[in-house]
Amino acid sequence: MAREPREGGRGGREGGRERDREGDDLIDKLVTINRVAKVVKGGRRFAFAALVVVGDQKGRVGYGAGKAREVPEAIRKATERAKRTMIRVPMKEGRTLHHDVTGHFGAGNVVLRSAEAGTGIIAGGPMRAVFESLGINDVVAKSLGSRNPHNMVKATFAALERCASPRSVASRRGKKVSDILGKREAALEGADV
Repeated sequence: MAREPREGGRGGREGGRERDREGDDLIDKLVTINRVAKVVKGGRRFAFAALVVVGDQKGRVGYGAGKAREVPEAIRKATERAKRTMIRVPMKEGRTLHHDVTGHFGAGNVVLRSAEAGTGIIAGGPMRAVFESLGINDVVAKSLGSRNPHNMVKATFAALERCASPRSVASRRGKKVSDILGKREAALEGADV
């Protein structure tokens, strides 16, 4: 029985592990896995800490961290936490962000910019996992400050939580979408808002 090669796997400590589930249509991506040690009387006790991003590729995404004595159990815990913390992000035309946004968490700062069709995902490892799980196809992102995967993912989520669609901004301010965007852009947005 021949085994199929894993897609997107980079091996080593940080993996591009991706699983697709038929039941809930969620994909989960392993961002990083780290071996941690607790010093006890008899020596060191090792455990594994995993960071996982889960999304449906249709505008919902979440992240979670889990720690356990074995790698699969740590990944399972992280995945369960990620499913509980999912957020919905409004997307323009189902492929990019409506506007540029910045996010901040700890020492991590990220800048997310909407992009033209065909640009692709221009982002570093942890942020790329978030965008692929979210279903964004065109975005330019830059991480400023911390390169710690946990801080980068949390800063990215802080930025995504600040994203708003023109329709939600217009309803909050009691205006029309054309007043927010301008007549020409509102006509281009149409029903995609």
